Formats: sequence, C-alpha cells, structure tokens
Amino acid sequence: MKSIAVIGGGITGVTTAYALARRGLHVTLFERHRYPAMETSFANGGQLSASNAEVWNSWGTVFKGLTSMLRSDAPLLVNPTPGWHKLSWFAEFLAAIPRYESNTIAGARMAIAAREHLFGWAREEGIDFDQRQEGILHIYRDKARFDHAARVSTLLAQGGLTQRAVTPQEMRAIEPTLAGRFYGGFYTESDSTGDIHKFTVGLAQAAQARGVALACGVDVRRLDAGEDGARVLYTRDGIEEAQRFDALVVCAGTASRKIAAMLGDRVNVYPVKGYSITVMLEDAASRAAAPTVSLLDDASKLVCSRLGANRFRVAGTAEFNGFNRDIRAERIAPLVNWVQQCFPGVSTRQAVPWAGLRPMMPDLMPRVGPGKRPGVFYNTGHGHLGWTMAAATAELIAGQLQQALAPASPRRRAPLAA
Repeated sequence: MKSIAVIGGGITGVTTAYALARRGLHVTLFERHRYPAMETSFANGGQLSASNAEVWNSWGTVFKGLTSMLRSDAPLLVNPTPGWHKLSWFAEFLAAIPRYESNTIAGARMAIAAREHLFGWAREEGIDFDQRQEGILHIYRDKARFDHAARVSTLLAQGGLTQRAVTPQEMRAIEPTLAGRFYGGFYTESDSTGDIHKFTVGLAQAAQARGVALACGVDVRRLDAGEDGARVLYTRDGIEEAQRFDALVVCAGTASRKIAAMLGDRVNVYPVKGYSITVMLEDAASRAAAPTVSLLDDASKLVCSRLGANRFRVAGTAEFNGFNRDIRAERIAPLVNWVQQCFPGVSTRQAVPWAGLRPMMPDLMPRVGPGKRPGVFYNTGHGHLGWTMAAATAELIAGQLQQALAPASPRRRAPLAA
C-alpha cells in the first residue's frame, strides 16, 4: 500500500487525508497543534458560499486599500511597512487583474463542485456541523454596489451558480430580523452555512476510522523528496524523528510558502488576517432576534451565520500585516457595532473574539497540483474560500496523486535491454 504524508491539519489537510484514505492509500497527517483545525479552520464566518467566489483582483480593490491605510477600523487594511514578501505578492496581485473574470468563473465552478463531496461525506460519516441550507443573502446599501453585484452575478452564472436579485421588501421576507435601509440584494438559495471546526474535527475522526494516522503536536523541520520517495523530519516532545513516504501533499496554510521552499518550489501564499466574533445567544430574546439566513454585507465586508440555536458568528475584514495574530480591539469593534446596527435585539454581552490568517495566493486561486520534485503535491492557498472549496480540491489532488502513484501500464514500459 502506498504511503502519503499530508502536511497540515486544517480543513484542507483533513479533507485531503480523507479523500486519499477513501482511495485505499495509507496516510499520515502531520499537524503542529495538539488537535486538528486549531488555526484558520477554528472560527471563520461559516459560509459555504459559491456566491462569494468573486476574486479581489481589481483596480477598485487597489483603490480601497490605498484610501483606507490610515483608518484602523477599515474593512481592508494594509500595513504600509514594506517587505519583500508583501511587495512580491502585491506585484503578482496586480498582474492577475486581467484574469479577474476567468478566475471568478473558475472559482464558482470549484465551489459548486465542492458541495457534492462535502455534503456527501457529512451524511456518510454522520458529522453534525450545524449545517443550515437556507441560502445566503448579499445586502447592498446603494445603487453603485448593487449594480456591481449584478455584473458579478453574470460571471457567477457562467460558472453555474443561480442567484436572484431581491428588493428590500423581499430581503425582509427572506430574513425578517434584518434592520436598516437597503437598496437591494442578491439571494443564492443553493449556498449554505456550517461550523468549519466541528466539520473538520468530525472528518478527522472519520479519517482515523479509515486508517489515517494523526501525528499531532509535531513540528515539521525538514522535507526532502526525490525518485526514491519523500522524507519528513520532525520533532515531537523534543525528540527528533523521521519517516519515509511514497509522496507528500503540502496543505499547510500560511506556512506553505516556507515549506515549499524546502522542496525547491515557490508558493507565494500571504497571510491575510480576518476577524470574527461568536455571539452567544444566552436569552430567548436574542435567539429570536438573531438571523437564521446567512448574510454578506458588501459595504462592511462582513458575513454572518447562525450556528445552531445558541450561537451567531460574524466575521470578515482583511488585514495585510504579515504573520501577526493579535486580536485588536479596533478591528473587533466594527463587528460588534454591525450586530447592534443590523440586529438590535441581539445582546452582544457575550461576544467571543478571534483572529485567523487566511492563506491567500496573489490571484486568489488555490495552488493545486504537483511540485517540481517527484512525489510532491500542493493543495493550499485557498484564501477566503477554504471552507467552501476544500472538498473539491481535496478530491482533485487525491485523484492526481493516485494516478501518479499507479503502476505504469505494460504498454508504456520501456523495453528491456537486449
């Protein structure tokens, strides 16, 4: 049986390990934390949102970034301190602007494909992750943003996504608890929500039941790969160990750039920080006043999801500030204020803050495929759509790897020397 190392125990690594195990491969999943899903897969916005597949590569995004540098509470915040990593990433971001339309369409297709796998796995393995299939409502406060959304909707439609424009009256029929004045919205009935942490933990347990070895609490120090396979050198409890595998898959989130460099590859992932609050709905009035339909507010770049009966997640913003994981009060305040503005009946007395680093490629498309060396593969860089796309890219990379490891057909084998 072929052996595979998967580096990284977030949503991408766990789905990859599971997809490989389903194909009969022997998988070891390496995770530096004590448990899977403890970083970016811990408390995101909860949306499984093909409707949010629009990539950010546009001059409008560049303008917003430049004009918001001096606002500490801006939805898009760029630390102006220069650095080679940041400068190279933004240069590639600008270079990808001509591919804005094609990448948005491709992202929508990938997000739609992921649904079938993710929902099927959850049913088959009996994973409860507070899933709600009540759609996602995008809300717009002015005509300019609504008109832009209409143009994006035509691109998403080319990717196979159906959504419809709705009036303010229809918006309140879809989500009666929503307060405020709006120009209009777009509603995507096929989108859904769920708790990424609960799903990832549940799928990790299912993967273990299928034979995946979870190596948690380990620090991967070095990777090597060649014609004779791959080697993982790591420390656990201060003791150095090494294992050999037939191949490896890098699913290490924001650490993928550093790990890829060990293997001679360049994977220019940048850590884009996002924030969330989990509002605990402790009283009946708050539970009644909290939405059940997931929302995306374009102006504030915030999303919200109802997770079960007693939790309400609000998340968003994008902060380009390197590997900084600090939870800053001025970045959390807009999330709390948004709840008070849009859902005034919800008590924010218990709002648990969190911050995570999204692993983002410059063109906002994940890196999925082989590296330069034999047996090296990548499934990383999903950015703000890791939860949405992970099941599709896991299936894709598992299929590629299985094909690469398959014995050569007799017809293709070179003839023996005379």
